[in-house]
Amino acid sequence: MTNGEMNSGSDLREGLLSGSAHSPPAQMKRIGIDDMLRLHAGELGRWQLRHFVLTCAAWALEAFHTMVMIFADREPAWQCKFPGGCPPDNCGIPAVSWEWVEGSAASTVSEWGLICGQRYKVGLSQSAFFAGCMVGAGVFGHLSDSFLGRKGSLTIVCILNAISGVVTSLSPTYWFYTGFRFLNGFGTGGVGLCAFVLATEPIGPSKRGVAGMSTFYFFSGGIAILAGVAYLFPTWRTLYIVSSLPSIVFVLLIIPFISESPRWYLIRRQTAKAMDIMRTIARCNGREIPPGITLKLDDEDDEENSKECSQVAESGSIIDVLRLRRTRLRLILMVGINFLCAIVYYGLTLNVVNLKTNLYLNVTLNSVAEMPAFVITAVLLDRLGRKPLGVGTMMLSGVSCSIGFFISGTGVLMKTIRMICGVIGIFGMAAMYNLLFIYTTELFPTVVRNAALGCVTQATQLGAILAPLVVVAGQSLPFAVFGVCGIVGALLTYYLPETMNKPLYDTMTGLEDGEGKFVI
Repeated sequence: MTNGEMNSGSDLREGLLSGSAHSPPAQMKRIGIDDMLRLHAGELGRWQLRHFVLTCAAWALEAFHTMVMIFADREPAWQCKFPGGCPPDNCGIPAVSWEWVEGSAASTVSEWGLICGQRYKVGLSQSAFFAGCMVGAGVFGHLSDSFLGRKGSLTIVCILNAISGVVTSLSPTYWFYTGFRFLNGFGTGGVGLCAFVLATEPIGPSKRGVAGMSTFYFFSGGIAILAGVAYLFPTWRTLYIVSSLPSIVFVLLIIPFISESPRWYLIRRQTAKAMDIMRTIARCNGREIPPGITLKLDDEDDEENSKECSQVAESGSIIDVLRLRRTRLRLILMVGINFLCAIVYYGLTLNVVNLKTNLYLNVTLNSVAEMPAFVITAVLLDRLGRKPLGVGTMMLSGVSCSIGFFISGTGVLMKTIRMICGVIGIFGMAAMYNLLFIYTTELFPTVVRNAALGCVTQATQLGAILAPLVVVAGQSLPFAVFGVCGIVGALLTYYLPETMNKPLYDTMTGLEDGEGKFVI
């Protein structure tokens, strides 16, 4: 072999060795967030618990801004100025012959004379708040999915609530007050929505359902705390200021320690930031994400497969829900059930002003009664099934309210019995509220699930708007309305199919093929 051939062979070997030394790294393995949480980061560890508690504190703020109307719009006690017989109603006597026991600054009713023929204005301002909630939920639901993100939207609604709450306390007239309550509702409508999504998205799939139901504890706890605050600050203007300031405290002291959702970063194509959060979750949970693993969206795959899937991907709208008989009937039933449930739940919560008992104690009892209802729902959900549990809880609430309607008299015993009927009614309806979100999700296939949920949510808000107008009708009539709503809601629930241990269908065709012919 000549020297030239030897040098040529040597150069060839060096080139091959050099090429192997600089060969491209192995391809990254791409998995979804749920798989990464389940396999590597942990589904519900120390990081998720801390993040969940901090984020769900916003639900207590929502309770403050929603239920403050119970105390701000109450009708205080009054007394006659002159000795002698005092009639039970102050509508038929001259204004100069009676006075408010706590002064005119105690509530909006006493300050602006919202009694007798003006009593409807109390329900009108409360309905304006829930109308703002309906608009705000839609606006901030969209913004939290787009450029603002979950954390950014939560920050804005808390600031908006703090400002609008303080401004409400400065209302010079009733109509300014009503307008500011609408604005306050606009921000409040986004608080629970943003907090729920932000708190539950970093939690693994097997733990997410239990965590989602646990958010209601913070709302009920917020109502109980508000009752104590209202007792300490009895004038309505001061109460609005005190109940609004915690929103600023939340923005300044808690939100900096809350992380943006890794899912939002992922859908915004900011995979590096999503991976940073996932590594932080794993590290705090005592786990580790192996090198060579990164995130992908659920519908992503290899380049060739993703192109193919994009051509056959299905989408749906509310029109598709209405077009198919089975889903049309389910939607009509769920709209009616959620509408009736909202009337009873918010109506009973606001109706404490008509019971003529200790307002602060009654509100506290109602909020405490909700908590075991959430526990019972979580325990019995997969034992009794959705349908029997739904029928039972709505019927319990309806029958209890009907009994409250037939209880007459002004004695302490009769008032106590009506209060107990209201507490039992709240217990049953709170359990149903906890169930409805899961039930609605399971009734509709993936392609139309969000459309159906959006329609059902609008029905819930409409029921909440109507509830204050029922409350201002008097002492006995609201119980009759709530009783009828509960019983009718139970009958509607009876016609829904059972979804326990049934698959979650992805397409309308899959639902048709998988369900029995005569099952709605």
